[in-house]
Amino acid sequence: MALNQSDSGSPEGSPAASSSIGKPLMLNASIRRAMTDSAQAHPLSVSTGDYIKAIWTIAGDGAASTKEVSCHLAVAPASVTNMLGRLQTMGFVEYERYHGASLTERGHEEALRLVRRHRLIETFLLEHLGYTWEEVHDEAEKLEHAVSDVFTERLSEFLGHPGHDPHGDPIPTREGILQPDDSKPLGEAEAGQKVRISKVSDESIPMLDYLGERGLVPGRVLTVREIRDIDGVVVVEDADGGIHHLGGPLVKSVFAQRIG
Repeated sequence: MALNQSDSGSPEGSPAASSSIGKPLMLNASIRRAMTDSAQAHPLSVSTGDYIKAIWTIAGDGAASTKEVSCHLAVAPASVTNMLGRLQTMGFVEYERYHGASLTERGHEEALRLVRRHRLIETFLLEHLGYTWEEVHDEAEKLEHAVSDVFTERLSEFLGHPGHDPHGDPIPTREGILQPDDSKPLGEAEAGQKVRISKVSDESIPMLDYLGERGLVPGRVLTVREIRDIDGVVVVEDADGGIHHLGGPLVKSVFAQRIG
């Protein structure tokens, strides 16, 4: 059975219970001005936002090569080259042919804005609409370009300002601050260590399904029993005494923090 937290509910008095969703939206003058300014500006296209977020995902503060962006977005290298040139003209990246593209300060701000929106939507879909954690990523990819910053902040308030998404990734704050992450791939753990799963990669639906069925989700405590050098398999024991043999792709996609 796949992981599903749709039955978690919200206690009386929580942000969800006291939310004014469904009531008329009362805007003060500053918000009205902000919305007017936003409407007058030219919004970024879906593809522009996807490129900015892809560069951030691949390289963070570093540079992403044309090939890396091409593979990440599944588009032709020539199209990537053209778009990177456009993004440089727009002030979102610094781009040098054959050396890749890195985000400018403006690019970083836009990337984190989109990441915040995406991860809040994932959380909402899982907790309140009955989606499984395998489903939320692709759905959030579609929705993140269709909602406003005002909606994003009201959604954050409704959810109680969560710090992490369903896969354990930190959600940037409204100010664009991202909580430091010192977790490491499970494959880098040592035999005998006790670790807590902090996050998992959301790039593979079959992998998420496999982990969810076994309860290997963020927050789960494991004891590393064996690391096999010959094939890279990591053997872990969960708190219920269950033994799990995790192969190379899995231990590279499950991130954990040492405890104790």
